[in-house]
Amino acid sequence: MLELLPLLLFVVVCVFLLLGYPVALTLAGVSLLFAGLGVAFDWIHPGLLNALPNRLYGIIDNYTLIAVPLFVFMGVTLERTKISEDLLSSMGALFGGMRGGLGLAVIVVGTLLAASTGIVGATVVTMGLLSLPAMMRLNYDKGLATGVICASGTLGQLIPPSIVLVLLGDVLGSAYTQAQATAGIWPPKAVSVGDLFVGALLPGLVLVFLYMVWVMLVAWRKPQAAPAMAKEERARYKANPWKLLRILLLPLVLILAVLGSILFGIATPTEAAGVGALGALLLAAFGRKLSFKVLQEIGESTLKTSSMVFLILIGASLFSLVFRAYDGDALMHAIFDQLPGGVFGAMLLVMVMMFLLGFIIDFIEIIFVVVPIVAPVLLAMGLDPVWLGVMIAINLQTSFLTPPFGFALFYLRGVAPPNIKTSDMYRGVVPFIAIQMLMIALLAFFPELATALPQWVYGG
Repeated sequence: MLELLPLLLFVVVCVFLLLGYPVALTLAGVSLLFAGLGVAFDWIHPGLLNALPNRLYGIIDNYTLIAVPLFVFMGVTLERTKISEDLLSSMGALFGGMRGGLGLAVIVVGTLLAASTGIVGATVVTMGLLSLPAMMRLNYDKGLATGVICASGTLGQLIPPSIVLVLLGDVLGSAYTQAQATAGIWPPKAVSVGDLFVGALLPGLVLVFLYMVWVMLVAWRKPQAAPAMAKEERARYKANPWKLLRILLLPLVLILAVLGSILFGIATPTEAAGVGALGALLLAAFGRKLSFKVLQEIGESTLKTSSMVFLILIGASLFSLVFRAYDGDALMHAIFDQLPGGVFGAMLLVMVMMFLLGFIIDFIEIIFVVVPIVAPVLLAMGLDPVWLGVMIAINLQTSFLTPPFGFALFYLRGVAPPNIKTSDMYRGVVPFIAIQMLMIALLAFFPELATALPQWVYGG
């Protein structure tokens, strides 16, 4: 009976999360309750909680996690510059003359925003406000229009610099070190956020390509579902070449500064985040959209988001401590070892579990609650940490699209006109969910999509 207590701990946490209690307080409160019961009934060592201060200090002193508030600051700052509005206008002028052109423009803009801001909510809402009315004026299929906006908006979950990859890099780095220590490998080989950034780059671009292929295929098979812009409509998006170049050049320079400095080994991801934060401020100043009031709003938004992430991380650290005190690691090893199919069966179970959890809880909770439990076992079975991280990131991205609780659907529903039904949105995201599943399958059969580029960049 006692060996099942780790599973009971996990189930109780999930129940309280479903009841709507705050994530950080749920993780910490339930864990402290189980720790108290364990000490009272002599199930765990009384000195367990003595390790908690060191864990909290480790979070505060974690150099990698400094990238979180910096990337959040960069994204919020670029959101205030209205860069997405200018990009959509320019891309509309560029692609508008072809069938499905506005859908392609949304995908391109979503990709550029993903690589510069990475804020899913802001991207989906902005593109919903700007591009959805234009698509409706062109009589786009409602499902296609809403699906392409939601899917493009979630690219920030995968394409670096992504907060998901930063958090996954920290969690997987610790899990990889633990797995190697268990296997007697010393000194352990490190895996970093930079490895995940580089590893996610090619799968992210392949995913963008698949999105664009789908839109072009729909436009070819059903021209009425994705018509080209009329001359009158294109006039709304008209931009001269110099303006188009300027609008595209500024975010591209920032993207190259952040990702290029990581790819070429000039800066660590944390240092690159600092470059991105400063670059975003300079772009805002260059666009004459930086004022004391705007700076104050940026600071408050960054503080709220970063505080939420770190408070959840503290609660998750306590959860992980209590889970391991009840020998949860040994229980997970035993469960995975008994699964049919070996490593494939274990990986399939984890991916399905994360996909289902994505229906009901946020990606941050999955990263901090589920990944620390399953990652050490999977890595000890010989899986590549970069490949595992990219697979998890794509899976978590899919959860943003999956009805009925996909966050991208909620964001778009909040700004979509009444004549667009929720059922239209559900129907629209189904093909893109299928594309996500296809991307996961491609990665499963061709892991080099995630591992080849990091090996080439870092020579390992």
